[in-house]
Amino acid sequence: MSVPEKKPFYLWSVLNNRCPRCREGKIYTHNNPYNFSKNMQMPTTCPSCGQPTELEVGFYYGTGYVSYGLSVAFTVATFVAWKVLIGMTFDIDDNRIFYWLATDIVLLVLTQPLQMRLSRSLWLSWFVSYDAKWKEHEIKQPERIVEGQMNNW
Repeated sequence: MSVPEKKPFYLWSVLNNRCPRCREGKIYTHNNPYNFSKNMQMPTTCPSCGQPTELEVGFYYGTGYVSYGLSVAFTVATFVAWKVLIGMTFDIDDNRIFYWLATDIVLLVLTQPLQMRLSRSLWLSWFVSYDAKWKEHEIKQPERIVEGQMNNW
C-alpha cells in the first residue's frame, strides 16, 4: 500500500514564491528581493514542472491592484497595532497619529520589494490551478502569447 503524497499548503507556496501548479519550483530566479536589479526576474517556465510564468502579454499588470490591497491591509494592521500598543486619541493636541503615519510610510517603503513579489505570486496562483499529478498531465500552453510582443513596453 502506497502512502498518498501530501498536498503542499497553498499559503506556504505563495509566501515562498513557488509555482502554483506543482508548488515546488521557484518562480523567481534570485532569492533576495532587495537585489533591486534582479528582484523581479522570473524564468519563462517553472524549473520543476515547466508551467509558463507569463500567461499572456502584460499578464502582471493586474498585480498593481493586488499590491494596493496588500498595502492597505498592511496599513490597517499597523494602525491597529499602534492603537493597541501605544494608544492614540484624535485630539487636537495628540500628535501620535503623525508618528504612526511616518512609521507606516517607512515600513511600507521597506517592505515594498516583498509586497511586489507576493502580489505576483498571488496573481499567478489565481490563474494557475494546483495539479497533484502534474508529472503525468500535459501543461496547458497559453493561447495569448505572441513572442514578438513580449517585453514590448
